[in-house]
Amino acid sequence: MPGLRPLELARGALDPESVPRYERVAEQLWEELRAGGARSGDRLPSERTLTERYEVSRVTLRSALSLLAERGAVQAAPSRGWFVAGEVATATATSHVEGFADYARKHRIPISSEVLLSRVRPCTVREAQRLRLAPGADLFEMRRLRSLNGMVVVLEHNRLPLALCPALADTDFTQASLYATLLTADPPQIPRRAEYAVEARPPNREERRLLDLEGTSVPVLMARQLTNSQHGHPLEITDQAYRGDRYQFRASIT
Repeated sequence: MPGLRPLELARGALDPESVPRYERVAEQLWEELRAGGARSGDRLPSERTLTERYEVSRVTLRSALSLLAERGAVQAAPSRGWFVAGEVATATATSHVEGFADYARKHRIPISSEVLLSRVRPCTVREAQRLRLAPGADLFEMRRLRSLNGMVVVLEHNRLPLALCPALADTDFTQASLYATLLTADPPQIPRRAEYAVEARPPNREERRLLDLEGTSVPVLMARQLTNSQHGHPLEITDQAYRGDRYQFRASIT
């Protein structure tokens, strides 16, 4: 979720299908290795296993592995297969969506969240269209007020298909990270690309109260985001109302 740090959009961010298949396989493979705690020197599954897992040809798989090798993420050993190399950070540094908690942890800023709403409900027709679900499918919905270093920053509204990560319904998000929870799903769900739009407007009555804007002329920056997973599937609809004096949006677009 962008805010007070970069949201990095890879090529093809608005249309995951425009990214070549081998690139998507490369990203998916690496994220699954990273989510599973892979370390330098770990051996990858056989090429046959990987082609079956991702339902691709060996040519596509080898193109994906070659791309990861170019990034320094994996390396081949003659007659032994493929292994995780040492350059972990560069493999995905320009093609992921960073969460609010990720930003806070990276910069060692204390973060706190107040959960205003957490429930499972049927999705609406509009939500079903955006998330590619059947109308009425189970949706996890959450509203949180989030602060950095004791200062309220954003009022956030998240909606995700429950089937992708059933653990969402039972997680205490006053403490837990939403994106870290998605990594525990089977298979892991990694936020990969996002459609993102921001507009400034006056706060409504609830935003003025919750964001401590009473008696000020500070606007809110309303951010609307549709996030896709590493599989190219819609993962999350998010609406965020940021205090305009505590938000900076930066984007690196390739």
